[in-house]
Parts: sequence; C-alpha cells; structure tokens
Amino acid sequence: MALRNGLDSLLRPEDSVLVLIDHQPYQLANLNSHDPQTVVNNTTALAKMAKAFSVPTILTSVIAERGGLLFKQLTDVFPGQEVIDRTLINTWEDQTVVDAVKATGRKQLIIAGLWTEVCVAMPAIHAAGEGWDVTVVTDASGGTSMEAHQIAIQRMIAAGVNMMTWAAVASEWQRDWARTDTAVLLPPILIDHFGGSGIAYMWEQQLLNTPVGPAA
Repeated sequence: MALRNGLDSLLRPEDSVLVLIDHQPYQLANLNSHDPQTVVNNTTALAKMAKAFSVPTILTSVIAERGGLLFKQLTDVFPGQEVIDRTLINTWEDQTVVDAVKATGRKQLIIAGLWTEVCVAMPAIHAAGEGWDVTVVTDASGGTSMEAHQIAIQRMIAAGVNMMTWAAVASEWQRDWARTDTAVLLPPILIDHFGGSGIAYMWEQQLLNTPVGPAA
C-alpha cells in the first residue's frame, strides 16, 4: 500500500467533497463509543466548516421514515437542501449519492457517519478500492461500542483510508492564516463548537480590547 505523505496528500477545500451519513436518532440511541452530544457537536462543526470553505456537502439518511430525520443541528446548516434517503446500507452502492459526489468533480472524499463499523466503513472501503482519496472524520462518527469504532478504524486504515478529526480537517482546509476570506469565518464556529479553545479566543479578544491601566 502506498504511504500517504507529502504536500499533495493534505486536504484542499477546492478538491474536497463531504458526505455525512445517517446522523439519525435511531443510530444515536445506540451510540456507545462517544458521548452522543459530542458527536452532534462535532458533526455540526464539520458541516459549518464545510460551508465556510465552500466544500460541497451531501446529506444522506437510511430509511428516515423509521430511523428518524437527520439531526436538526445538521440540516439547519444547509436549509432547504435535499437529504438523499436510501435503502442500501452501503452508501457507495447508492447511485444517487455516488452521482452527486461525482458531479462535484472533486476527488478528496471525506466521510463521517453513524455507525463507524457499518455505514462509515462500507462506503469508505468501497470508494477507496475504486481509487478515491478517502478520509474519515472519526470524531464526527461513532459506533455501537468503543471496540466496534476502533476495529472499524483499523480495518479502514488497512484499506488505505485516511483518519482525521474535524479540527484537523478544518486546519488543512485553512492551511494559511493569510487566507483571510475564510479565516474571518472560523471564529464563530470555534466559539460555538471547539470547547476551551473557543473560550480562550473570546478571552483573547477581551484582553485585546481592555485598556492597559497604570503600573502599580
């Protein structure tokens, strides 16, 4: 297997397409690899980052009539966007989703979903086998147990799939703080979703706007 290294292996917003898979109530109800609220937070942050960087995002669910609609926090990021509802467990066997991805003309396929061992691993391994450059966002995904999540990650790595967290994805998309057109869009997302770093940013802004008093 070829090693993933070098500058060209890093994610580029102009080459990326994001597929968010089955972030639904049924799957969340048996999510045991992560705190459920953390996965909702991270997935929403990833979606907002994709929007900020103009990365096409495909939303898909499986049998939503029974499993529930995608999280409102997620669909609110893309108001009015169609959610592709499937019967196939493997998203990469659903031609509507595959056609939507191919229509973007992008080759860096980024995937996050529930559950890692099923609805993430299947399309990631399938697409990687077809030559796609596949990245899975592990903290915007989750499995039915920690073992299930970790074994799925090991299986995907063995198949040549890249693993990242949502903040790492955003950092590679930004790459250079001189890219001010996107840099100015990031602070509100970090404040809302990046825990202590978001709070520290607000504190930094407070200190920068606080007049320096006379020396004691």
